Amino acid sequence: MSNGKFEPKPGSLLFDSLKDKKGIILAANPRIALVTRGIFKAAKEVDAALILELARSECDLSGGYTGLNPADFSARSKQAAQEVGFDIWALHADHIGIKKGTKEDIEGTKELVSGQIDAGFTSFAIDASHLFNFQGGNLREELSDNIDATTQVARHIHEKMGGKEYGLEVEVGEIGREDEQGRVLTQPDEAVTFIKALNENGVNPQVLAIANGSVHGNTYDAQGNLVEQVSIDIPQTIAVAKALEDNNLGVRIAQHGITGTPRDLIHNHFPHGDIVKGNVATFYQNMVWDIFKVYEPELYNDIWNWTLDTYRDSAQGKADNEIFGKYCKFAIKQFFDRIYSVHDDTIKIIDTLAYAETLIFLKAFKAEGTAQIVRNAMG
Repeated sequence: MSNGKFEPKPGSLLFDSLKDKKGIILAANPRIALVTRGIFKAAKEVDAALILELARSECDLSGGYTGLNPADFSARSKQAAQEVGFDIWALHADHIGIKKGTKEDIEGTKELVSGQIDAGFTSFAIDASHLFNFQGGNLREELSDNIDATTQVARHIHEKMGGKEYGLEVEVGEIGREDEQGRVLTQPDEAVTFIKALNENGVNPQVLAIANGSVHGNTYDAQGNLVEQVSIDIPQTIAVAKALEDNNLGVRIAQHGITGTPRDLIHNHFPHGDIVKGNVATFYQNMVWDIFKVYEPELYNDIWNWTLDTYRDSAQGKADNEIFGKYCKFAIKQFFDRIYSVHDDTIKIIDTLAYAETLIFLKAFKAEGTAQIVRNAMG
């Protein structure tokens, strides 16, 4: 029987309760849902507020590349929270991507959002950062397409939620985009202009994702070797956060692309408090593959071979390990039944390692005790 105590809480409750604290909320992405219980166990162990999230590409109405649709993801997450007995968490729709901004694109996005809300999602990240008008005469004009698309979808969320509280994340500056000068970074005035425009339209997000030097997924050097993610521009992040604070906009930063970031760097140098949400996704996928190598070698080899056979032609000149690292996520749906039918011992190991690794992240995020802060805010 379901216990309402362990149902997901509104993302706004977590963001607002912790925005002036020094802890970052772990936004864990269990695209292979076998890691979910271990993540919850770690959050309960140190009483840390938690977000579970999947992106549009991973979890759309047809199942995305994880094979999980919003209802499936919601049910699995709620079941794990119930089994573990953890209460302070939100169910977040990450990267609700709007790539074209056409009427059809917007309407399709609204349909997805409606499905997520029906499935019990309590927080949403609208990502129209790809929509940038390079011919704009000023900053507001350059951001106009992003502002318009974000506003339309945000208003739909608000209407569909019917007065219920929910979290809202928006994005300005396309994460990982590069130009001739290198990786493009979100500027402080860009962030302020964007949020002010949304506020004028009646849209009031709590969290802003920015381009600050991070990239999604695994990072490789020229020889195809996996490398640490140390490209996050911390001074730029602080500058954007300060501009938002100086303008009393009540918005904090969501840090994307943490996979591969050394956790001592996170603990010692991240601006905890300016950053209120930290996304960890591909890390957990990599962890599962490493376990499969030893405990499910036949399945792992089949996943490896399928990935290389499917994507080698589109990644010519790349080393096999880089091709696998970039494209193996698409094997999750392809091998869905076998992944979720692995031996009980394998599941126990995944559960244990997900618990241990999540504890390290929560320590690096300085998230211990943040769940109680949220409970106190609930009254």
